[in-house]
Amino acid sequence: PTSRVCRLILSEGDQLSGLTVDRYDDWLLVQWTSRALAARGDVILPALQARLQPRGIWVRTERGIGELEGLEVADGLVQGEPPPRPLFVVENGLRFGVDVIEGQKTGFYFDQRDNRAAFARYVAGRRVLDAFCYTGGFGLAALQLGQAEHATCVDSSATAVETARANAELNGLLSRCEFIKSDVAPYLEAAADRDERFGAIVLDPPKMARTRGGLDRAAKGYVRLNRLAIGRLEPGGILATCSCSGLVTRDDFLDILSRAALEAGRVLQVLEQRGQASDHPVSVHCRESDYLECVIARVV
Repeated sequence: PTSRVCRLILSEGDQLSGLTVDRYDDWLLVQWTSRALAARGDVILPALQARLQPRGIWVRTERGIGELEGLEVADGLVQGEPPPRPLFVVENGLRFGVDVIEGQKTGFYFDQRDNRAAFARYVAGRRVLDAFCYTGGFGLAALQLGQAEHATCVDSSATAVETARANAELNGLLSRCEFIKSDVAPYLEAAADRDERFGAIVLDPPKMARTRGGLDRAAKGYVRLNRLAIGRLEPGGILATCSCSGLVTRDDFLDILSRAALEAGRVLQVLEQRGQASDHPVSVHCRESDYLECVIARVV
């Protein structure tokens, strides 16, 4: 992609299994996910510096990967100067302040770029719930691009809620937003108790299945979340629901949504089946690299 805020290298998708590189304007964020690639850091990092001339390169290790892979890599600055906190990026005309040092993933979810814009096309005049909001990406896109009436942004992380609030203010959208620190499932249950409904809901939870042994538990979690969300949508409401677990296939996810709709006593009509943005290529030789499912559906 031509954007200066994008994923440059995606592990298996770019035939470099174990290496992920994100570009944030003049900074590169590098993640090692295999011991073999990390051992070649003395070659890879200078090559990135020579080719792209970033102001700085920062290494981050995904939680749990270091122990799993036996990595002995220290996070931190390896070339140049550290990135600012926050670092400001632009996506679909919206500005976001992100923390690339301590934020989730490498700071921002590039893979949902196109899905945020797609969701916004369905929400004009609606009250939107952005569940697991993090930086507020879906909610703010709904307001700015989709002309939604109002967005409620919910996240269990106080840091995420404050980040989303700051981003709403940055884009002049604060008066049309509400920010709530809460786990999503209890929030939806409380919304049911007070009979609150929304015109559109987006569910973008963290990865629920990291191993095949965790698939059954993950499926139950996805069913519960989607059942609760479906129950809080007004007739004709829009559900955008996501899974970033590569072990959950598209068919698996549709089965999950079918169960959730049946348990909620509603009918779900799939409008779009989407995946990750084009700067996250999929290798046909590694199906798990097709890790992101995003279904946009109408609830009747």
